[in-house]
Amino acid sequence: MAFLERASRMLAGDICFAALQKPTGRRARHRVRWSGGTSARAERDVGGRSMDVGGRSMDLYSSCAEVAAPSQSGRRRNVGNGQEEPIDGRAVEEWPRKADLYIMRTDGRSCSRETVTAASGCFSFSYPSTQQQMLVWKSRPKCVLVLKKLGDELSDQFLEVVRYLADEENMQVVVEHQERERLAHEPDLQQRLGTFQEDEQISLHLHIDFVVCLGGDGVILHASALFKRAIPPVISFNLGSLGFLTNHDFGRYRVDLRDVIHGGFGLEECSLPGEEVKGVYITLRMRLLCEVCRDGSTEPEQTYEVMNEVVVDRGANPYLTKIECWEHGTLITKVQADGVMLATPTGSTAYSVAAGGSMVHPSVPAILFTPICPHSLSFRPVVLPDYADVVLKVPEDARASAWVCFDGKQRQELLCGDSVRVRMSPNPVPTIDHLEQTIDWFGSLERCFGWNDRGAEQRAFAAPQQNRRPTQLEDY
Repeated sequence: MAFLERASRMLAGDICFAALQKPTGRRARHRVRWSGGTSARAERDVGGRSMDVGGRSMDLYSSCAEVAAPSQSGRRRNVGNGQEEPIDGRAVEEWPRKADLYIMRTDGRSCSRETVTAASGCFSFSYPSTQQQMLVWKSRPKCVLVLKKLGDELSDQFLEVVRYLADEENMQVVVEHQERERLAHEPDLQQRLGTFQEDEQISLHLHIDFVVCLGGDGVILHASALFKRAIPPVISFNLGSLGFLTNHDFGRYRVDLRDVIHGGFGLEECSLPGEEVKGVYITLRMRLLCEVCRDGSTEPEQTYEVMNEVVVDRGANPYLTKIECWEHGTLITKVQADGVMLATPTGSTAYSVAAGGSMVHPSVPAILFTPICPHSLSFRPVVLPDYADVVLKVPEDARASAWVCFDGKQRQELLCGDSVRVRMSPNPVPTIDHLEQTIDWFGSLERCFGWNDRGAEQRAFAAPQQNRRPTQLEDY
């Protein structure tokens, strides 16, 4: 009771608890503000819910509805042997009502309000924090970049797609310089194709509407590397060896490309009278922004954006690598292992899963922290929120240097005092789904990894034994 009295005195005034997200994060954290006295921020309606025009409506648990408290008169308790004794203290209805509150969703730069009922102070999510996205063109796309696997293996399929987009869809087709040179035997088509130089990559996103990838997952990683910042939607056709991210069958390329250009799925909930909303479903795949800093400096010397993972390992050194891991300026652990990686949910099914990390759905906003052969049985992989800001640093007392690579490329040495800062990039990779992102993801798990492939299902009991109650130990 003394605790409740102290709590009532605390709630009589205004109390503010704030937990703000750094500006680099995608998902917002919440600020909870208590409003004492009569400064209520929400109004209760007849349905037991609350609504705020400035923010998202939050459903209320039915269990949080007001319940009539028992009367104070005759308050007694059973002490055994059929005897009762009176209860001292204030009755429940005399306790102070809980303070009104509201929740601010903030990313450190902007805020929106989520409300709760003024009477009970209970709240719940009204819809999932992550949802399926649909790509809808405001005007017809005009320019497309077509990429293919290295070599001459897919030259015929490449030429077929380029001709379809240029001739039948009347689009400006852009290809890489070496692929355009290989079409010298098609002079009429070659002159209609656009290309770009390395110093022009920075402006590609201003002209390319979407990207077509022919091959495996490596072609999608190559597309991600071509666009240093924003990247247009990517549709990929499975013509590689594994192709976890390539869910489209090349035999249906005309249908799938037509759906991308003209819209393949309708959305009645978002359509206006006389205007149908049509588009294609996409998955926004997180990338990691990686900055390499040298000799204790906080100014980046190189910057990379990775789609799968950034790996710091010992390289050819015979010693375990020693890496300090900092998160928002706080030392969280020291890694003594062959290495450590930070992976995106997309990269969770690549190097990370081979090192023992979890497989994470690409729409889950998270960063995977996965050690590589750690010299500790208790060092297990963990999943961090997407607003995490991690620094991997080679300490001054390390026995040897370390090596870092970004999506398996740009490998370079990290000397003592060097560090890599890793956080979520504001520029995701939008990949066009075949059906729906979760269906596609589970389909890739089964197709590429044989996920949960038991081989044979458990057989049912014979007909006479169905619904029979076991009577002996051997029946269990």
